[in-house]
Amino acid sequence: MLRDIKVSLTPLMVFLWLPLAAAAEHAASLDRGYRFMYNLQFDAAQREFMGTQREHPGDPLGPVSEAANQLFSEFDRLGILEAQFFVKDASFRSRKKLLPDAKLRARFDAALSRAEALARQRLSEGGENPDSLFALALVHGLRADYAALVEKRSMAALQYTRQASEFGSRLLAVAPGYYDAYLTTGIAKYLVGSMAAPLRWVLQLAGYAADKEQGLKELNLTAENGRFLAPFARILMAIAYLRDDNRTQAREMLLGLRDDFPSNPLFAREIARLDGEY
Repeated sequence: MLRDIKVSLTPLMVFLWLPLAAAAEHAASLDRGYRFMYNLQFDAAQREFMGTQREHPGDPLGPVSEAANQLFSEFDRLGILEAQFFVKDASFRSRKKLLPDAKLRARFDAALSRAEALARQRLSEGGENPDSLFALALVHGLRADYAALVEKRSMAALQYTRQASEFGSRLLAVAPGYYDAYLTTGIAKYLVGSMAAPLRWVLQLAGYAADKEQGLKELNLTAENGRFLAPFARILMAIAYLRDDNRTQAREMLLGLRDDFPSNPLFAREIARLDGEY
């Protein structure tokens, strides 16, 4: 009798296991894609993100991750992250600017629109779905990054940053362990908290959070515990440390990034600059 029960349960066990295996592979594909992205292997990242969209067409994390890869590739082409590290170097800031890629911008916007539509559809079906809230936080965060760092539209970037922070706060209210969300709340507090007092005061009156130190603490939560955005949080923290002339902590952050992403030359190059090698 016991043997018959085991035999009859076997198909059920397989049926239950298959969705779990598919979900695990979906998660692994996203993880691989982000690792490729931070290593500047953008074509490989794109293949992962497109593959996960084919397998899981209703998941907003696929298209928003595709958009993140497109933006990071544009940052690399235009030297934007390097420019942030050299923020106090007038000769570097005055170098010839490259024009944004219009075709990439169109693909970026399209991916963000798909992600936003999918996430809002899921939320409309009831409940505060954590992945959908994260996707919306990331959608607005990526729009903020493009507006600030590519288009130099600071006020538009602040508005997008505020929206990203609001979705991040909603996410943390239902899923406190979703540490990637702390990047969206932390960067908003850090940016406004770093502004000159008169502007900071005006923005606080308009409802913007302003707390530079708390912002860094929240960025650090993502840097230490995040899944997709931990490396980006570490990059932002390294830049923040350099802006505060904290070269020791900046170098420590960059060393970890260099070791984790050896195909990305930015980290080794910045360490060499800190060490006075060029």
